[in-house]
Amino acid sequence: MRPTNLKTAIFLDGGDPGETRELIGLLGFLDGQTTNPTLISKNPEARKRLDRGEKFTEEEIYRFYKDVVREISSLMPSGSISIEVYADPSTTTGQMLKTGRDMFTWIPNAHIKFPSSKEGLKAAEQAVKEGLRVNLTLCFSQEQAAAVYAATSGAKRGDVFVSPFIGRLDDRGENGMDVIANIIKMFREGDGHVLVLTASVRKFDHLMFALYLGSDIITAPYGLLKEWGRKGLSMPGKDYVYDRGNLKVIPYRDFDLRKNRQEYDVGHDLTVTGMEKFSADWNSLIKK
Repeated sequence: MRPTNLKTAIFLDGGDPGETRELIGLLGFLDGQTTNPTLISKNPEARKRLDRGEKFTEEEIYRFYKDVVREISSLMPSGSISIEVYADPSTTTGQMLKTGRDMFTWIPNAHIKFPSSKEGLKAAEQAVKEGLRVNLTLCFSQEQAAAVYAATSGAKRGDVFVSPFIGRLDDRGENGMDVIANIIKMFREGDGHVLVLTASVRKFDHLMFALYLGSDIITAPYGLLKEWGRKGLSMPGKDYVYDRGNLKVIPYRDFDLRKNRQEYDVGHDLTVTGMEKFSADWNSLIKK
């Protein structure tokens, strides 16, 4: 069951409802789930179909995605389920919004994932005005998070997530956990309407340090959450120290959260690479 001192929401990062059921049984709870095109492409039912040499039509793959998130939503009706729009580097704001509006109708507890790119932020800004809940994904910098804050100004607390991807920063020698710490610190100066969702969690210490820092939400893969459950849902103590090893420090920067979205530099090569990867995995499911 949930530890009494656990304030952070715990999400599963995955596209398999079977894993969701198993973890709810093991942990005694889950607060939500994040999905994306890559995770959907790894869904066991999708893999079986592909192994038979049968790809989806575009209509079929959206129906499949819809069925998956509906099943997940039924397992966590009071949780949040993130659904990601298709977005390659050339996808326009209008295209993202059209997809996002449709996806938001799939389930009553959806957050729609837009990339933390210029076009994605524009889409999120309009989506929030229309009453959609959003999750700005593929965030790799404190400045991108500041832009998310500005773009979604006026939203209710809980309606907006920002998802910094820590593992991919670690992969290139930068300490991704610094970005989490820096964003949490920066948001203390704001109104609290954006929740920090620690994503791309690769190892147990990522989970422990995010808990230690007080991240609003952590999303982690099945294997890591299963390990946490088997360790008795352990929590970091007051003396916990995160070992960053040889990873390069990402320093804190001062940003004025009162600026307009357009005044921030949101360009990041890892955001572009992530969009390319997600869209390629999605396209691999579809008949040409």
